Parts: sequence; C-alpha cells; structure tokens
Amino acid sequence: MAFVITSPCKDEKAAECVDVCPVDCIEEGKDMFYIDPAICIDCGACEAVCPVEAIYIEDEVPEEENQYIELNRKFFEEQ
Repeated sequence: MAFVITSPCKDEKAAECVDVCPVDCIEEGKDMFYIDPAICIDCGACEAVCPVEAIYIEDEVPEEENQYIELNRKFFEEQ
C-alpha cells in the first residue's frame, strides 16, 4: 500500500514531499505530483511535510478524494 496525493496538491505543487522522499518515488505531473506505488516504502516522510495536507495512506484517502487513487495509478501506467 502506498501514499496518494490528492486535490489540495493540484496547481499547488509545493514540492517539499519530493525533497524528503528517501526513495525518489514522487514524480511531477502537469498540474500536481504523483507517488509511484511500486517504489513507495510507506515511510510517511512526504505526508509529514506536505503544507497543504494533500497526502494520505491509500486506505485513509477521504471518500471525496478517492478518484485520486485511480489517477495516481494511471499516471504511472501511462509512462
């Protein structure tokens, strides 16, 4: 299970999460960042530093943000 970045990141892209990720699993998309679930080690470093509180462990993504779980998966499938 990986972390997922949700809507507060959209157009914000503060990037603190990228700076603290020990395995470089966060990639920049057109309008937000995405976490590669194949690389994420679930350390939570990104969640702790996100200034807009956009990062959740997949099982804890708020229901209204569930679409971001699929958007994250698609981002990495298309690469």
